[in-house]
Amino acid sequence: MKPFSYVRATEKGAAIQTVAGDRAANFIAGGTNLIDLMKGGVAQPDQLVDITRLPLADVTAISNGLRIGAMARNSDVANNRLVRDRYPLLSQALLAGASPQLRNMATIGGNLMQRTRCYYFNDSTMPCNKREPGSGCSAIEGYNRIHAIFGASEQCIATHPSDMCVALAALDAVVRVEGPNGERQIPISDFHRLPEDTPQIDTVLQHDELIVAVDLPDSPFAARSHYLKVRDRASYAFALVSVAAALDIDNGTIKGARVAMGGVAHKPWRAVAAENILVGAKANEQTFTAAAEATIREAQPQKYNRFKVEMAKRAIARALTKAAGGTV
Repeated sequence: MKPFSYVRATEKGAAIQTVAGDRAANFIAGGTNLIDLMKGGVAQPDQLVDITRLPLADVTAISNGLRIGAMARNSDVANNRLVRDRYPLLSQALLAGASPQLRNMATIGGNLMQRTRCYYFNDSTMPCNKREPGSGCSAIEGYNRIHAIFGASEQCIATHPSDMCVALAALDAVVRVEGPNGERQIPISDFHRLPEDTPQIDTVLQHDELIVAVDLPDSPFAARSHYLKVRDRASYAFALVSVAAALDIDNGTIKGARVAMGGVAHKPWRAVAAENILVGAKANEQTFTAAAEATIREAQPQKYNRFKVEMAKRAIARALTKAAGGTV
C-alpha cells in the first residue's frame, strides 16, 4: 500500500477544507471499500481525513419524510424502527448487502460512494478506462459475466455494486452534500453517472463536497414493496440482478409503481418502461410479465452475460408479485 497521512476531523467545516486543499485527499468513514482498493493499488490517496467522529449518524423524522445521517451505519439504519415501518424496502436492501460484519462498519455515505464491480477494475495489472482513462476496457473482450446489460458505453461496461442505492432509487431519495461553496441537494437519480466517455467519474459529487445526509420523501409504498436479490451464493455476494419493487394498489388497480434494478448497469437502473405499464393496470401476473418484458427490450448484453436478460425479466415479475402480496 502506498504511504499516506491521516488526520481525524472533529468539525465538518475543517474536514471539508482539508480535502478541498489537497486533490489527493479522501474522506474515510467505515473504510469497507476504500481500504480494499488502497491495498490493491487501485486507490492511492496521499491523505485520509477520518470523519467518523462527526455528528452525522442520526435517523430523524422530518416534516415531509425521513433524514438519515451520512455516518449512520448500515446495520443501524436497517434495524431502525422508523426505517422498518416507513421504508421496509430500504431495510430489506441493506440487509441483503455484504455480511453482518461489514454492515456494522459501512456507512450510508460510504455506500453511496462504492466503486464499481468489475474484475478488471480491481486488477491493477489490467487495462481499465475507469482506473486509468484511455488505457482500454478489458471487460468488453474479456470475461464479462457480471457486467452491464443497460446503459454501458464503449469505454466501460462495469456495474454499480450497492444494494442500498437501488432501494434509494426506487424511493426517490435526495442526497444532501456540503462543500466550500455551501449546501446542495442532489436527487438520487442524478447522483450516479453512466460511463459514457468519462467512466472514471462515478458520481456528480465534487472532490471537496461531503455527503451529510440522505432524505427520503414520504412514501405510499410501505405496505407493498419487496427487494429481490439474485446472486451466486446467499451468504455473501454482489447481485447478478436485483430488483426494488414498490406498488400502491387500490381495489386491485395500481395507482403508483416504482421499479429499480441493480447489477445491470453502471448506476442503479430505474425501470421507467415497467412503471409506465404498471400504473393504471390491474395488479396481476399478466401486468407484471408485461412490465418485465418492456424493461428487457432495452437490454444490450455482452458475450458472457446474456443469461442476465432472462434473469432480469423473471426477477422483475417475481419482485412485483411479492410486493403485491402474492406468490409465484
